[in-house]
Amino acid sequence: MRHRETKTSQSKCSGVFVSFFILERVIFMKSVPDYFGSKVFDNRVMKARLSPDVYNSLKQTIKQGKKLDSGLADSVASAMKDWAVENGATHFTHWFQPLTGITAEKHDSFIAPAPDGRVIMDFSGKELIKGEPDASSFPSGGLRATFEARGYTAWDPTSFAFIKGKTLCIPTAFCSYGGEALDKKTPLLRSMEALNKQALRILRLFGNDSVKRVVPSVGPEQEYFLVDREMYEKRKDLIYTGRTLFGAKPPKGQEMDDHYFGAIKPRVAAYMEELNEELWKLGILAKTEHNEVAPAQHELAPIYTTSNLATDQNQLTMEIMQKVAARHGLVCLLHEKPFAGVNGSGKHNNWSLSTDTGVNLLSPGDTPYENAQFLLLLCAVIQAVDDYQGLLRASIATAGNDHRLGANEAPPAVVSMFLGQELTGVLEAIETDKPYFGIEKRKIKLGVDILPRFVRDTTDRNRTSPFAFTGNKFEFRMLGSSNSIACANIMLNAAVAESLKMYADILEDSPDFKTELHELIKTVIRSHKRIIFNGNGYDESWIDEATNKRGLLNLRTTPDAMAELLKKKNMDMLTSQGVFSEAELRSRYEIMLDNYCKTVCIEAQTMSDMVRKQILPAVESYAADTAAAASAKKLLDEDISCCYERKLVRKLSSLVDCIDERTDSLDAVTAKLKTISDITKQAMFIRDELLPKMSQLRAAADEAEIMTAETYWPFPGYGDLLFGVK
Repeated sequence: MRHRETKTSQSKCSGVFVSFFILERVIFMKSVPDYFGSKVFDNRVMKARLSPDVYNSLKQTIKQGKKLDSGLADSVASAMKDWAVENGATHFTHWFQPLTGITAEKHDSFIAPAPDGRVIMDFSGKELIKGEPDASSFPSGGLRATFEARGYTAWDPTSFAFIKGKTLCIPTAFCSYGGEALDKKTPLLRSMEALNKQALRILRLFGNDSVKRVVPSVGPEQEYFLVDREMYEKRKDLIYTGRTLFGAKPPKGQEMDDHYFGAIKPRVAAYMEELNEELWKLGILAKTEHNEVAPAQHELAPIYTTSNLATDQNQLTMEIMQKVAARHGLVCLLHEKPFAGVNGSGKHNNWSLSTDTGVNLLSPGDTPYENAQFLLLLCAVIQAVDDYQGLLRASIATAGNDHRLGANEAPPAVVSMFLGQELTGVLEAIETDKPYFGIEKRKIKLGVDILPRFVRDTTDRNRTSPFAFTGNKFEFRMLGSSNSIACANIMLNAAVAESLKMYADILEDSPDFKTELHELIKTVIRSHKRIIFNGNGYDESWIDEATNKRGLLNLRTTPDAMAELLKKKNMDMLTSQGVFSEAELRSRYEIMLDNYCKTVCIEAQTMSDMVRKQILPAVESYAADTAAAASAKKLLDEDISCCYERKLVRKLSSLVDCIDERTDSLDAVTAKLKTISDITKQAMFIRDELLPKMSQLRAAADEAEIMTAETYWPFPGYGDLLFGVK
């Protein structure tokens, strides 16, 4: 009876919860422009609520990176608080991105005591500019001792404040008492400033004095899986690790290619509709949605914005995706490889350079051969990717992404660039001092008069390339779906800034600019063309060519890649550009390897737990019942051979022994891992000893799943998970 009352109570609460969101969605069933950005303290709100002087000063800070006038903080804080309270907010938080990979927030209410015993809603400029969260409980990689608790958050005026629930969220940087960056925003802002400084030097050489700021623009495509929540809750591996540690391949996977761009199922369509509404209210430019290659896999892509804002919005997008999924009885999986044997999920980081005057500096124009400024910037990216390929690989290295890189849906671990036929032809012509005649622009003819003809692009797409030029931007395809895009963009911005600095140093002192420019471009092409590859990145022959003939790095795992952070050449570049201090770099090395080790260790312990408490009892139970059935048959008729039952029981018994033995072996290796104190040695031990043991145990358990009756298996299999959402 008690259980029934509880269930009814939960049902009522759930009904109220759902009704609230239905009501909220009815309220927002206006045209998108009417409610877009309604939860953001953006330019429209600031212009309406701030005085012209305050607004113009703040705009100069946002648009041109000028120093913030701290005297304006009280005016901004007051307007921000009034707007937030009018929109239902009762609290505020400094919203920041510590080195955990997710966001953090501590909520404080707006209330302040009034003399008559009541309260007033108050928010000061001091509270806006600075917060003081405890810094001792966040990863610091040795920058802070446990007893050194003080840390600071500092308002980032270049990223708009927004309302989430009943809380005003203020994007902030996060640093220690000593000023060391303990977050991902601070180095990203530093890298943007470094890139801006060097890009302006280049533009001035070409006579462009009107541009005041150059910013990297980013559009991160986000892939994800949706699974039914009831099924998810029956799988400890999904709950604890975000991926399936066991799972036999179902009769059908993605072989038919029928899910990619297919008709979106009603339940998923309803999820996408609400997700778009929630993101649009937060000013996030969600643009594209579709089914991805694997069953249950989907993608969302936004319109480009500055890399700082894009990073904040992508973190927020991942959070909202998971919250909206829960309201639809779904779970959004953001792990890079939640299912073995089917495509994993990436995050394609589309990167370009834009000016404050609205010009895309990576747009070749109609005649890229004659566009010297574009060619020099293109060379800067080519050299940056070649010189700092190790840093780019390290920037996307995680335990989850190690399962994805090199598989059929992701680029290999070797970093290379795709430029396409036309740009490659242009560069070859420059290198050899030969004329370039261009590629004929042909019209596509489909053989049906009623269908329109259109001009074919001069460059194809290459979906196997880690770093591909796609018309007016580069698509860095190696990021994992759960990654913060900050890390990749920090390294990319800094590396390109270093190339541009080198070029500006040469050209600014040149007595003959045009001749020096031509020779510089030619030299860069000759020195760095090894990084350009327009072929099939999945071909094994390419990996051999890349590593053995071209000398490119093949950093297959996170432990291999992390060492790049501490290489002298890489540290010198990042410190000279002011992006990291040496101490900050060493701390990140420690933090990222520690995260890798803990992630895999949790997975190993989860495997052991699932085997001993679920898989072995299930297989044993099925084997015992099968043996009992055989005995019953023999009692009925002594002439019955029971060949099937005897063979099955022998096979199941053999598998039980194998699984038990391999679990013992895994436990022993896990125990040994805990005796290793050095983080580098831990990571190498995991790579060489623990992961192979996990693979061996999985193989035996997956074979047992195939042979065990479905009614006995203790949790939903791949077929249920991948095809369970209708």
